[in-house]
Order: sequence, then structure tokens, then C-alpha cells
Amino acid sequence: MAYLTGLPVQGEPVVGQERSDYHDDIVELLGPEFVVGRRRPIRSILLGSLSKAVGLRGQRRGPLETLEEFYTGVWGALDLGDRNEERSVRIFVAYLFGHLLFATQSSQMNCKFVLLLRDLAQARRYAWGAAMLGHQFSLLPSSSWRSQSTGGFTPFLQIWGYTYFPMGRGVQAEGRQTMVPLMARWEVAPDPRVADRRAEDVVWTPYAGEADASHPAVTVGHPLFDRHLLLLCMGTCEVLYLELVVRTLGWHQPAMEVPSLGREGHSHRRFFTKDRDWSEEHGSTVAYWRAKGDQVLRQADLQDSSAYMEDYRARYAGRLRLDRCRSHRRSAFWRDGWRSRRLSSRGSELRSGH
Repeated sequence: MAYLTGLPVQGEPVVGQERSDYHDDIVELLGPEFVVGRRRPIRSILLGSLSKAVGLRGQRRGPLETLEEFYTGVWGALDLGDRNEERSVRIFVAYLFGHLLFATQSSQMNCKFVLLLRDLAQARRYAWGAAMLGHQFSLLPSSSWRSQSTGGFTPFLQIWGYTYFPMGRGVQAEGRQTMVPLMARWEVAPDPRVADRRAEDVVWTPYAGEADASHPAVTVGHPLFDRHLLLLCMGTCEVLYLELVVRTLGWHQPAMEVPSLGREGHSHRRFFTKDRDWSEEHGSTVAYWRAKGDQVLRQADLQDSSAYMEDYRARYAGRLRLDRCRSHRRSAFWRDGWRSRRLSSRGSELRSGH
């Protein structure tokens, strides 16, 4: 997260008050135009209203447009009107939250983060990167092979995949090798002719050769990189099982059961009829975060990661089918099965005289 996005992963946990009605807060912090014509209680904002407020409605990157050209166009389209500086910043950050960092599959943004923007100086001290990762974790289980999309900051998953998997990846643009974050170095334009979709061709050398000095979020976040953590994002508390991804540290990976790790997360993705204060309800978890979690020790007796890979293949050999031929066969199976059921049902109706 620190390398790819440049977002802070260390700092204050993203917890605070969650209200049953944000009407008065929206008027104060963002402006009355976001609540005009809407009935109370107000708990979300239309993403379209945020896009319109910053002058970005309808702005999309063209298929042949470079990132620099797109940035220039966006900068020229920004229009915050006659709002004061603090309100303008809050509106733009809310736009980033709703469209990117804490996106869902909905066309609305939950207002639960707006109160954290009241004090902009304090807002800079939150571990937004850790909160974004927790939000992403909470949404992944809602997706399956039947779903082609998920919520969260999906470009993060895309660029993360580029660093490990040699299938359909974009290209690294020249002249951006010292930019932060690393996401800005990729042209997200995979070659449609790429046919190599083998899941086991993974090169696990994360961020080899990257200098920490060029990544402030990485330098500051180092004390957390060998820690077992709980990621807080308001009502969301997700577990970061570092033991399951120690290869990120360049260590050999042991095969282990998730239940044996001894911690559980939870996610509340609903609106509440009463105000909640997550800093109190997450009391022990907040203390665990501020204590920087539990350190994960390197297992010195492992000579390689072969046991982990064998366990991985045994668990997922029947579920990871990423090649197109099998995907098409599976789609055809479900399509033909659906048609057969329809024909069978229709035949029963005809035989029964209906």
C-alpha cells in the first residue's frame, strides 16, 4: 500500500463518530447544495453531485490519451466556484473518497468519513492507507467468479497484480522511474493479444531495487512492515495476516491455517438508527493499533517455500481456472443448463395443459 499509492499506513486509526443523520454536518462542511430537495435522514451523497461540484462530471481518459494529457485536462476542468478554501478541499477529498479510495458498487458515498474532515490538520494524521486496505479486504468476499466487479480502489488491485503476475499487464512508462507513487509509473493499457494466463507464473520479488528515500510513506511505515495488524475503517475491522504473506518481506512462506492465527475481523456496512462512536466501540482494537500490533518472527528452519506452494496447489487446484477456454466452457455450461431448465419447465407446462 505504501509503495503503490503513497498513502500513509502509519498514524491515527480511522475511527470516529458515525451519525444516523448527516444533514446539518453536510450543510456546514460541504455546502447546502448537497442536501437540496432531499428528505432527512441523509446518510449518503450522490457521487454525481460531487463530480459536478468539482467540475469533473463526464471527464474520462480517452483511449489514446496519456496520463499527462489527462492530468492537464482535469486540472483545467477543476472548478470549485466561490467556495472558501477549506470547504473546497473537503469537497475534493470527499470526491476522492467516494470515487477512489472508499468506493463501493453504489452510485452514492457514505457520509461516515465527512466528520473526519472537519479539522483538516487532524485529517492529515490518519492512516488512510491502512483504512483503504481494510475497506478493500471487507469488500472482496462479496465477489465471486460469478461477479465481474468489486468495490474498493480496484486500480490498486490491478497495479498490485502487475507487479507479480505476467498476464495482461500494462507497461511501465519511461521517465517516471522516480515518481511516487509507483502506480503512476504504469500505463494501464494491457495488450489484448496477451494469452499467457497461467496463475502459477508468479515472480515474488516485491519492489526490488526501490529506494526507500524516494517513498516517504514507505520510510515512515517501516515499523509496521513485520507486524500482524488489525485494519480499522470506521465500522470495519479487518485482519492483516502478515504470517500469510511474509514472502512480501523476502522470507520463506510456511503453510498455515488461518483459524490458528487467533484473531477475527468484522465489518458493518449498514446505516445505523443511532449515532455510534467507533473510537469507543473499537477501544481494545485502537489500543492494539497504537501498540503497533504483534511482531511476526522469521521462521529460521525453513529452507524454501515448497511446503507452502504444495499446500496452495492442493487447496486451489480445482478453483483457479484463469484460462479463457475453461472460462468459456464454464459459461457455456451455465448457459446451456439454464436453457435446459427453461425447456424442461416449458415441457412440463405443456404436458399439464397450462
